[in-house]
Amino acid sequence: MMTGEFPLDVFQTLRTPFYYYDLHLLDETLREINATKGDFVVHYALKANANPRLLETIVKSGFGADCVSGGEIRTARHAGFPADKIVYAGVGKSDWEIELALNENIFCFNVESIPELQVIDELARKLNTCAKVCLRINPNVDAHTHHYITTGLNENKFGIPLAELQDVSDILKTLPNVELIGLHFHIGSQILDMTVFKNLANRINEIQTSFSIPNAQLSMLNCGGGLGINYEHPNHMPIADFKNYFETFRKHLHVRGNQTVHFELGRSVVGPCGSLITRVLYVKKGLQKQFAIVDAGMSDLLRPALYHANHRIENLTSDEPEEIYDVVGPICESADVFSTEYQMSGARRGDIMALRSAGAYGEVMASTYNERELPKSIFSAN
Repeated sequence: MMTGEFPLDVFQTLRTPFYYYDLHLLDETLREINATKGDFVVHYALKANANPRLLETIVKSGFGADCVSGGEIRTARHAGFPADKIVYAGVGKSDWEIELALNENIFCFNVESIPELQVIDELARKLNTCAKVCLRINPNVDAHTHHYITTGLNENKFGIPLAELQDVSDILKTLPNVELIGLHFHIGSQILDMTVFKNLANRINEIQTSFSIPNAQLSMLNCGGGLGINYEHPNHMPIADFKNYFETFRKHLHVRGNQTVHFELGRSVVGPCGSLITRVLYVKKGLQKQFAIVDAGMSDLLRPALYHANHRIENLTSDEPEEIYDVVGPICESADVFSTEYQMSGARRGDIMALRSAGAYGEVMASTYNERELPKSIFSAN
């Protein structure tokens, strides 16, 4: 029986599904990041999980915030992230969001196109201020990950292609209310191969050498995020490999004397500490397979339906011999499947299961589809 640190006595009394967060593991993860990052600056990516209790813990570790919407900026400020530690990315920033960020006096915008640069300059001029910006450049480095979460290739919607850099240089000279302070890169998510980050560092070095704007002081390099976690073995490898991640950039990135290096970590911070807890409603026998039908669905955890993502599933209340199941939810969609042909302890009605490593892109992407309630969250003591 796989119980780990799960408080089954508490789980038995609660209505499922819900998210369970191990705050002790989150604390350990934050300590590991701070112990290995050295002089690097870390911004937490709110898009991974914006649960107020988690944000409260992350703020205390001294991290900044990486936001991709006006709503995330508001949430970050409400959680206590200082405005001068907030970076704002996103390929489609609306006018009100840009004005909000300018009024909050955030650290900088990660700008993704020439038209966006021009709009930020126009709005900053109206507010009689100057916007600090980093150029998000597509380095054309393949992250070798799912195509939905690959963001650094020339044909992605994100960022500025290398071929447009000279045009950007020319246009910046005409924008008095924009101050270029650095370059930004983000090539994808759930990357486990450090060679990919080595390639990114080398490409940044090349771009820094070839790209120059008169009188511009590039005081920062933002290398984005993308570090993956181990979804298959969360009990044995609960913390991402931050040491090798930061060491790869420390070794290969050529940092100039006046520059700081920034990162935007999300999944690797909160992914391992969260689990979606669900109950078995029925075990249904098919002609050639059997289904474990649980009360959690794609409205609670979208990743398997959206990305075909795999989460370790543990039957916390069964000592039965292992059997093979399709683990599916109650949503009226054929895509509402958590795993097919999954081997786990024999299931029966009422068993409690944990879908592990669901702390990132789980609760934050939940919906009320089929008029279902949003999943609640509970927390361990840290």
